[in-house]
Amino acid sequence: MMSPLELVLILLLAAIIAVSLFRRLGLPPMLGYLLAGVVIGPHATGLIPPDETTTDFAQFGVIFLMFTVGLEFSLAQLAAMRRTVFGLGGAQMAVTFMVGFALATLLGVSWQGAIVLAGALALSSTAIISRLLAERLELNSPHGHRVMGVMLFQDLAVVPLLILIPELTHHQGDLLGILMIAALKAAVILALLLGFGQRLMSKWFHWVAKQKSSEVFILNVLLVTLAMAWVTQRAGLSLALGAFISGVLISETDYRYQVEDYIKPFRDVLLGLFFITIGTLLNLAVVMNQWPWVLAVLISVLLLKLAIAYGLTRAFGDIDSVSLRTALAIAPAGEFGFVLLAQAQGFKLLPEGPLQIVLAATLISMLLSPILIQMSDRIVMYCCESEWAMRSLALHELSVRSYSAQGHVIVCGYGRSGQTLSRFLEQEGLSVIALDMDPQRVRAAAAAGESVVFGDAGRREVLVAAGIHRAAAIVVTFAETAISLAIISHARELEPGMPVIVRTFDDTDLDKLKDAGAAEVVPEILEGSLMLASHAMLELGVPLARVIKRIRQVRSERYALMRGFFRGATDEGSEIEEQAQPRLSSVVIDEGAYARGRLLGELGLETLGVEVNAIRRHGIRGMRPLKETRVAPGDVLVLLGTPESLAQAEIRLMKG
Repeated sequence: MMSPLELVLILLLAAIIAVSLFRRLGLPPMLGYLLAGVVIGPHATGLIPPDETTTDFAQFGVIFLMFTVGLEFSLAQLAAMRRTVFGLGGAQMAVTFMVGFALATLLGVSWQGAIVLAGALALSSTAIISRLLAERLELNSPHGHRVMGVMLFQDLAVVPLLILIPELTHHQGDLLGILMIAALKAAVILALLLGFGQRLMSKWFHWVAKQKSSEVFILNVLLVTLAMAWVTQRAGLSLALGAFISGVLISETDYRYQVEDYIKPFRDVLLGLFFITIGTLLNLAVVMNQWPWVLAVLISVLLLKLAIAYGLTRAFGDIDSVSLRTALAIAPAGEFGFVLLAQAQGFKLLPEGPLQIVLAATLISMLLSPILIQMSDRIVMYCCESEWAMRSLALHELSVRSYSAQGHVIVCGYGRSGQTLSRFLEQEGLSVIALDMDPQRVRAAAAAGESVVFGDAGRREVLVAAGIHRAAAIVVTFAETAISLAIISHARELEPGMPVIVRTFDDTDLDKLKDAGAAEVVPEILEGSLMLASHAMLELGVPLARVIKRIRQVRSERYALMRGFFRGATDEGSEIEEQAQPRLSSVVIDEGAYARGRLLGELGLETLGVEVNAIRRHGIRGMRPLKETRVAPGDVLVLLGTPESLAQAEIRLMKG
């Protein structure tokens, strides 16, 4: 028999390898845990035995999963989304459950097993879908609201299902009687814990917080969570219910966010180990022998849930494109399905054959979740007429707004950075057209009279509608490398001389963005560090002039395009006439230009007081080009000088 230490070592090693691999592939780590469990499980390599120690790890994972759900539970959010949560979410869960129960019964599954199967397959993956929608900036979109509302109801529905499953093994009476007993028992426990527990919990946490010890605080969180789970288990209910209640009680205290911060490492580790143990349940031999059934169950479940979610969303008044996007997100199975199936296996409610088929189909459907979300735009465009109409209307509105704009700045993204930038530019008398994919934000900002329009800046036709041919610059204010690269590519194709300034979080993709043709890349971390350094130096008594000089020096070294802005400025910061300030200008060399085929040194631009700061050729930017560099057709010369000297330099480049 394997010792607990050996078991933990194998689980941790498998988790590290699986998560590292799946992060490199851009897939959710949860799926890596599941596949790692399949590989090391008793039905594959046999590294993990099917004993009680493994099951105990799974139980702790479920406890912390349900604790997290309870901690994130918000009565205010529930009230605000009550129509979506209890209307659409309740209808989706009820209809899918009833259809799944009927089909399972027709296939010869016992009614107890049919309840488990129907409940497991009706659920979707909150963890995977919410993360994917957040990455695509779609959480606040119409379909994002529908999806999260449905997910919230599903999380709530897990609680009665976890209460019901143990009851199915203790009673042989009719289903209605079992449901009534389980509901009564749960109601009594919930009333006692929620009615009297909230004040007690708040006072207890206040006393613990007064000790001012992070160790005591963490121990207290573990104590409360496990104690609540123990109470509900002793009452004949599930451990998971107690964990959920403890999360709800703590969420109503002032220490909710501190608890979330402290519990996150424990939660993530235990959840990972839980999903590995779930993977160990899958018998690959049975799956391989029954692959036609696995495929049939997978396709049936996806199509069934897709049709039900689409039909119900349409019935609740949404247009076809929103309904289809919602259905595509809800169709795959979720992590709580594994929780229910694991319980069903423990209580012997399902035969091994059907359980393995459903486990395999559930796992594969979760693997398909990222693919369905990524392909949702193409699927919706192909299937829904309203999507074409909405996009055409958005492009028309954008074209109307940008029709009279000339020399404006296209701001991609209207979050905090985009709003601050836009207001700053407008104060300088520059025209701005901002693009954003959050309809709620666009409506609110547009109502306030700000120049923001709904549109995906990563699409070529949106940039054309925004007036890229008449714009002066493009600024990408969100740190999404893939979309930034698409914007740079479209700008390079449509307007080779258009400067594109990109914001990033750090320097990770700096070279990639510069090689693509970005005029400048601004990392948040660098600017934040410069501000911290400047304030720290001032607090330490360093003279202001020296601080400014040092910051300017770092910026001039890091941002090549800004070198000239500080040339000639004294430490005291004496004012310089605005017309004498050096500026940047991009000049595209066409076939008929005088500079075509000549060396930079032959053009004599330095005699005009103009410096060639960079050359962009075929999307690649060369900084500080040598005088021996020969100018080719299609080159974009980035010039640095005063407005008057830049005008003279452009004439010389074009006409000689």
